[in-house]
Amino acid sequence: MIQENIRFIRKSLTWKRFWNAVKAYSGYFLSKLLKKPFAWGYPPILMIEPTNICNLHCPMCPSGNGTLKREKGYMEFSLFQKIIDEIAPYSLMVILWNQGEPFLNKDFVKMVKYASDAKLFTLVSTNANTDLNGQQIVNSGLDSLIVSADGTTQEVYNKYRRNGKLEKVIENVKNIVAVKKKLKSRSPLIRWQFIVMKHNEHQIEAMKKLGSSLEVDNLELKSAQVYSKEDIQNFLPQNPKYRRYKVSGEAFELKYGIKNRCRRIWTQPVINWNGEAAVCCFDKDIDFKIGNVNENSVLQVWQSEAYQNFRSKILKNRAALAMCRNCGEGVKLKIKEKKVK
Repeated sequence: MIQENIRFIRKSLTWKRFWNAVKAYSGYFLSKLLKKPFAWGYPPILMIEPTNICNLHCPMCPSGNGTLKREKGYMEFSLFQKIIDEIAPYSLMVILWNQGEPFLNKDFVKMVKYASDAKLFTLVSTNANTDLNGQQIVNSGLDSLIVSADGTTQEVYNKYRRNGKLEKVIENVKNIVAVKKKLKSRSPLIRWQFIVMKHNEHQIEAMKKLGSSLEVDNLELKSAQVYSKEDIQNFLPQNPKYRRYKVSGEAFELKYGIKNRCRRIWTQPVINWNGEAAVCCFDKDIDFKIGNVNENSVLQVWQSEAYQNFRSKILKNRAALAMCRNCGEGVKLKIKEKKVK
């Protein structure tokens, strides 16, 4: 999106950050070429998990369906400050979610403002089923807000967003849009995300109309990630255009194959709510231990021997890693994007 890209450049790009990104991506491309891991500089992007607790019970989400094994909790603001203070001179952007609903953290808007004041581009995804304060959100400096809603009627919406209320989502979006108008603010850019599934694929055009009436900035259609034959039967859309998988009976695999590379592992680590780092957002239960930022710096974790060993595995045989066989890296997750205004 042009508007978002312009804001990103104006807000976040400095020579020091640009040079750090050059080093990070150079390390990635050299690693691909030589099949040996190089990790230079700080990660250009950092995903930070404010909480892994969610108020919805989405059946294909580990947090929502209760299959997430690691301890649940909320990130302390002091830990968040420590992370931001270290990365701010070098990194460009923070993604502020992982396995839970970020707005459940009582300090979340304060976290957004702290990162935004450090001139980091801030991206947040929410189910918008909490009481969102539009005034605080706009004043926080939040740059981009993904609102996940997968239906235009409560019946269809609730088939996946279980325990959720579509009316609440709409109310929150209207409130944020109204505050943006009142304050004459262009941010946050509101991106309505619609995961296309079997039960809602007939509502795509209706969703575009709803998004337009709410004056969101973009409608993003996203393919669903499935985990089992039951998921295929219950959720995979009928139209192959909206699938990221090839399906044969009960078996399924990614359409695009699995290559021995992964941009995220060289550019975008995850720091979970308790400071424990994950190699990426697909390592949901932290099966690959690489360190904790309560005990080490982000840079020490990023360039640690454990992380480098994992990168070596990616370069040698990524398909051997179970979590990588159903990963979005290199897969076209967004089917198409529509400007709705």
